[in-house]
Amino acid sequence: MAKIKTEKEYNVVMERIEELLGIVNNETPIDNKDSIELELLSCLVEEYEDEHYPIGTPSLAETIKLRMYEMNLTQKGLAELIGISPSRISEILSGKIEPTYQVARSISRNLNIDASIVLGV
Repeated sequence: MAKIKTEKEYNVVMERIEELLGIVNNETPIDNKDSIELELLSCLVEEYEDEHYPIGTPSLAETIKLRMYEMNLTQKGLAELIGISPSRISEILSGKIEPTYQVARSISRNLNIDASIVLGV
């Protein structure tokens, strides 16, 4: 199967995808030539992006900061929610320390973050 090899090819394919998105919609049959072309080009782009623009796993601190933003929490508010001191929260968020098992469990439960992420599994 074909593969996107250069950034220039990637840009050309992305332009064609943009054109096809103006033609193909939810009502377009899956066996329509434009729909098929869009699907194939999308697969090529996905493969190229996975190789050249990988998205890494966020750190625990980054995950907590995102959840704090989503929940509109300050470090002080997070400390109260989890039941530890604000200075301990600061150390966790700066990456200086890892949370204890008990704190990790509280983070997982109170911030609704999957335990495997909190424990780094």
